[in-house]
Amino acid sequence: MKSRFYTLENIYEKAKSIKNEAENYCPQNSIHFIPENTALLVIDMQNIFLEEKYSSFIPSAPAIMPGIKQLSEKFYQLKRPVIFTRHVNTEKNAGMMSRWWKSFIMEDYKSSQITDKLDYSRNIVVKKPQYDAFIESDLESILIDNNVSQLLICGVMTHLCCETTARSAFMKRFEVFFAVDGTATYNEQLHRGAIINLAHGFAKPVLIDEIISEMDNINAGK
Repeated sequence: MKSRFYTLENIYEKAKSIKNEAENYCPQNSIHFIPENTALLVIDMQNIFLEEKYSSFIPSAPAIMPGIKQLSEKFYQLKRPVIFTRHVNTEKNAGMMSRWWKSFIMEDYKSSQITDKLDYSRNIVVKKPQYDAFIESDLESILIDNNVSQLLICGVMTHLCCETTARSAFMKRFEVFFAVDGTATYNEQLHRGAIINLAHGFAKPVLIDEIISEMDNINAGK
């Protein structure tokens, strides 16, 4: 079931191919990236998904790390919100998560910590108990308080927490951008399928270089 479909060497070209395919399903709309309206949402970049010693390790996750670092630094430079989510559960709030997976991620587990390869100390960390980062969290109020109308989503897993949160954001009237080369999951089929589904009705697929270029253009014009 697992495969390393993204590597540091192939990620740009492969992601570009997936984006191009997904755009065939994307309706014409007037949604355009506006950096000054956008928050970066980095979903669940935790040790349990990023270190090979854990059973939930995502083989392609290391390849998305450099792009997420670039994005978070660029958003920080432009003083735009960067929000990291951390998936943790208790027996009380796990709900179907524990019944489905037969286990859950406890807050005191070292595996539940956000990777120290990303600097999240300057940014907002939101704990979440479900796939949907809006459920039982402060995420929506944080976005509203920061006058955010657009979300750029990256992180793991593409077809679970990232996709579910993107759909939820759309339903809450946020314009959603989804980083094709900034998300990863267990295999290419799940990744590609999630992005195609989102492109049809929920989110605009983007590449990290495109977003950074647009942010640089805005910064240069100031």
